[in-house]
Formats: sequence, C-alpha cells, structure tokens
Amino acid sequence: MTETTGTAIQTADLYDERGEELQSVVLQFLDLGGHTAFSGPIRTIRCHEDNGLVKSVLNSPGAGSVLVVDGGGSLNTALMGDLIASAAVENGWAGVVINGPVRDRAVLATLPLGIKALGSNPRKSAKDSVGEVDVPVEFSGVVFRPGPMLYADLDGILVER
Repeated sequence: MTETTGTAIQTADLYDERGEELQSVVLQFLDLGGHTAFSGPIRTIRCHEDNGLVKSVLNSPGAGSVLVVDGGGSLNTALMGDLIASAAVENGWAGVVINGPVRDRAVLATLPLGIKALGSNPRKSAKDSVGEVDVPVEFSGVVFRPGPMLYADLDGILVER
C-alpha cells in the first residue's frame, strides 16, 4: 500500500473546488516514490543532464517543499537516484517532480517521498552543477514558480497560479 505525506488532498476534488486558480500538468508522469500523494511549496531547478544542483538542493533543508526539476525532458541520464532521494527524505522534502528520468527505482519505491518522473535510466549524469536554482521553469504548458503550492496524487499534478 502506498502512503501519502501530510493531509491527503485529492487533486480531482481540489480542482472541482478551485478550478482555474490551478494549472493542471497534462504530461503523464510515473509515480516512483513511496508516497503517491504529496504537496508543498515549490522550489525549482533548471538543468540538462547534470544533477549537481539537484544533489546540492536536496541536501539542504526542505521544510516540506516540492522540488520541480526541469531536465528539458531528456531521457539520456538520470537526474536523481537512491542516495540523493535518501538525502531529500533526511532533509524534510515532501516530493520531487522531474521532467527527466531517475535511477534506482526499486529503492526509490521504498522511500517516504513523493517522486514523479518521466521514467528511468541507469546512466549517471554530469556533476558540474550547471543550471539555475529557484527560477521559473515551464514544461507541459505549466509555469512552476518558487513559492506557490504544488499538489500531486495518482490523478496528476496541480499548481497554484
């Protein structure tokens, strides 16, 4: 049985209640973490086939935030694996949404962390920390800005405008 973090908020009910106040992510992410429902204020990273910033940010206090990583949709290298995800748990992150792949799926599924990603690839990424942190990122027609709330469950992802 999968678990949720915090108060379980059903995205369908939330959308019915708030409608166009929320952006709906149409991209079909896989649920890969131990929690399939999670929510929190957004933090962001834009990077390409380099997870140095992902590691750095998830090794800092998360305070229940959700990290949105725009990897440009590239499936060439994983942007998070078991060690970085374990650090996210230890540092109090609620979840991670990655527009790219992860690795170590079997371990990720056991962690008390929400993880949505495009898929998996065992190939490591670069570790040069090239990219940007806490800037607006956009994919799937949705703009993710640092600060607003993100809500995720098995039905999908909603983001405050």
